Amino acid sequence: MSEAVTDPKIQATEFMDFVRKLGKGEGAVEGDEVKGKTTDAKWVGEYLGTEGEEEEEEAGYWGQLEKEWQELSKQNTHPWLDDFAGFSEQKDYQFSEDNHLKEVENALEEGKRRLSEGDLPSAVLLFEAEVQRNPDSIEGWQYLGITQANNEQEHAAIAALHRCLQLSPSNLSAHLALAVSYTNESQHNRALESLRNWLYHNPKYRHLAPESGVAAAGKPHLSSFMAPQEHKDVCDLFLKAAQTSPETLDPDIQVCLGVLYNLSNEFDKAVDCFTAALQTRPDDALLWNKLGATLANSSRSEEAVHAYRQALAHMPGFTRCRYNLGISCINLRAYQEGAEHFLTALNHQRQATGTAETVGEAKVGVAQMSETIWSTLRLAVSFLGRSSLIPILEARNLDTLLAEFGLATK
Repeated sequence: MSEAVTDPKIQATEFMDFVRKLGKGEGAVEGDEVKGKTTDAKWVGEYLGTEGEEEEEEAGYWGQLEKEWQELSKQNTHPWLDDFAGFSEQKDYQFSEDNHLKEVENALEEGKRRLSEGDLPSAVLLFEAEVQRNPDSIEGWQYLGITQANNEQEHAAIAALHRCLQLSPSNLSAHLALAVSYTNESQHNRALESLRNWLYHNPKYRHLAPESGVAAAGKPHLSSFMAPQEHKDVCDLFLKAAQTSPETLDPDIQVCLGVLYNLSNEFDKAVDCFTAALQTRPDDALLWNKLGATLANSSRSEEAVHAYRQALAHMPGFTRCRYNLGISCINLRAYQEGAEHFLTALNHQRQATGTAETVGEAKVGVAQMSETIWSTLRLAVSFLGRSSLIPILEARNLDTLLAEFGLATK
């Protein structure tokens, strides 16, 4: 969904079941179902660099693919992984080592302009410049956190949002964004805490949230697991908030309820909430992405694709949404399209608005590209059976890969 909100992109169990079934030769994909026999042993042999002994090769390939996916989960915490995945909260924000935009004047306003154009990587660098120049810039930290989440950098987002809340404990946007980031990281207790804090600090609804249940942002929890009763209590508070003005829909309350229902895997209810919020915010790219992620989690991949495309129509450089769309394409067995979306996301991250563009006296440099996206792209390429591209991919030769898929580099 990551204002950045919630991006559970695909359930681990669903994806791993998909891999295992294909690995056993049990099926092809039609819609969201696996049917029929699919695996091409010749392709498997080519990929592994050996041929013959079809069953051994097939098992070896799919075992390797599953191992890679599991290794990916260790290196990059994903919203679709289980609660046992380790979570280490980044206490201090780590700034980019080579920020080519650090000397730009009015960095905050320029960052907002870049963000409105969908240029997330440049916006991140500009917001970093703002908070390095003005360490107590509440708005700078808020925008930095939310933009990092949308740029598929969740841990950096959480660190920035914590700093924002240290400076301004009543910042509602930061509380909601933090709840979403924690949801994505399967830190459900922290997500509930952030939502309760959002309600308490909102003047319209503060009377509904008991102060005893409000904790400082970042308070450590012994477990990421969410007690069902605690979830129910928080959900009841937001339902009461929604009922305070039944004739007027508050989209923020609907968004918070959508996050809560995602936490409890009540995806149909979450879809209803995000859809209701979109009635008053039809141009909100972040909200369309939340809806898409929720539809994807409820095995409605085709509908999720539509929602993601709506988001990208309003924010073409929305990295997280582009990545989510690629994942949904993989679910639909559209591996070529999925790979193209991953490549497009990497190209956006690399170029921002172009390495030759100058803002004031500062030149835009090459943005850092996400290892999460690179790793998932490798899986898409493997599913396509294009083993000849693996060395190019491992060399991170983006221009060659873009050419191979017929995509422009500019």
